[in-house]
Amino acid sequence: MLTVRYLGIKDYQSTWLDMQRFTEERTAQTADELWVVEHYPVYTLGLNGKREHLLSMSDIPVINTDRGGQVTYHGPGQLVVYTLLDIKRLEFSVRALVTLLEQTVIKTLADYGIQSEAKHDAPGVYVQGQKIASIGLRIKKNCSYHGLSLNNQMDLSPFEHINPCGYSGLKITQLSDLGVNVSFNELANVVTQTLTQALSK
Repeated sequence: MLTVRYLGIKDYQSTWLDMQRFTEERTAQTADELWVVEHYPVYTLGLNGKREHLLSMSDIPVINTDRGGQVTYHGPGQLVVYTLLDIKRLEFSVRALVTLLEQTVIKTLADYGIQSEAKHDAPGVYVQGQKIASIGLRIKKNCSYHGLSLNNQMDLSPFEHINPCGYSGLKITQLSDLGVNVSFNELANVVTQTLTQALSK
């Protein structure tokens, strides 16, 4: 059983706290959920995040969060899908879940005629060396939260003020820059359907 919830546009902090609460309160019988959301502009630092990867300060807030990974940016026009999954019940390792999320994005992009790839040493999805999707997870009580972000049609300039995911000079791209104009809701439906099918196998 998998429930998909569309949250609209929400601030990062409250959504993160809701994920923590959901994970803390869930039982072995709780259905898995996917949360689809857009965030107001925010930089987030993962558990290993180093502030030196914030190259310059702005009025965009910075939040220290509990996912894996370094620093990234979320903002309007970026699709975020949070994966609240019982990975023990699904019999998934953390690496297998990361791979599944990467392959979900790769398949979605292929549906729009974009060839992309994953890198084993740098989680996420890349188009000709430019990053288009990020993945960061937290595992607690054998359950995952956080998830993936896919750049659709957004202002990418805030990425210029960080080393995305801790990589200096890493270029960022998005669907609209690759000639694909798709609504947030359509893209969300494709991603969640692809992910749902993969999780049901």
